Amino acid sequence: MNAAPHTPDDPAVSVWTTAQSSPAAQRKNKYTPESTAHPAKMLPEIVRHAVTHYTKPGELVLDPMCGIGTTLVEAVRLGRRAIGVEYEPHWVQVAQANLDLARDQGLDVDARVFHGDARQLLTLLPNDYVGQVALVVTSPPYGPSTHGQVVVAPGEGVQKYHHLYGNTLDRGNLANIGHHRLLAGFTRILTALRTFLRPGGHVAITIRPWREHAELIDLPAQILTCGRNAGLIPVERNVALLARATDTDLVARGSFFQRDFIRKQRDAGLPLHLIAHEDVLVFRQPLHPTPNTHATAHRRTPRDRTVHSAPQGLAA
Repeated sequence: MNAAPHTPDDPAVSVWTTAQSSPAAQRKNKYTPESTAHPAKMLPEIVRHAVTHYTKPGELVLDPMCGIGTTLVEAVRLGRRAIGVEYEPHWVQVAQANLDLARDQGLDVDARVFHGDARQLLTLLPNDYVGQVALVVTSPPYGPSTHGQVVVAPGEGVQKYHHLYGNTLDRGNLANIGHHRLLAGFTRILTALRTFLRPGGHVAITIRPWREHAELIDLPAQILTCGRNAGLIPVERNVALLARATDTDLVARGSFFQRDFIRKQRDAGLPLHLIAHEDVLVFRQPLHPTPNTHATAHRRTPRDRTVHSAPQGLAA
């Protein structure tokens, strides 16, 4: 069953049916084969729902940690402009390849991908973007909780691969610096985003809790605090389903690792269940900027940066 297309006139709902088709089906013919290797890909339908409901055609969408470019790809395919920032050079190239694929399919791709650390947004993005972004759609890295993919080899059991972010020794990568430093870094990113958001613009963060030694880590609640500390106004807390909704039930789409973990915990006497949704926290930029918001970007000059842009991209 496919989800019905959304229109701007649809009433806002708190439960988003974003997994009516499988993740692979949502990405089919829109992403290069190299995209599958990313350890924590965003579900395309979550982006499509957010972009459709919080922006109009032609408006600007930003993802400061864009990975394979899911936010950018889905935004341009809905007629929006897009910019993204990605820390790992390989994923910058993959994101650009996915935008090139959209252009090769005849779409008007108005997007750019910047290589750099999202914590340095104020010196990374040109001042042309200050106050221009209508919507940010992003997700923080999950570090060691990512699932990746599996292969079964005779005599070797189940082997895990494509489950790590880049070089695990790279302490500049937010995925490798520990939970508390991740939250501090993400707060810094959210604070910088306010410089580029227009008054009243929205930030949609898709995030799920994870279990560490069977204990549930409520990352959504922690990210909610990060947003408040950054000066953003919380306006919605939604549920984006990771399971297909039928007339009477939810059909879970859990990964091999999730199912294996739940089975082992139940065998040990812990009645755990599959996580069947992601939280989508939606914040709003204040309508009247605070004194420390826009002035900072104008005082700084962008440092040297690698920029990958589509031939029909935004003017810098």
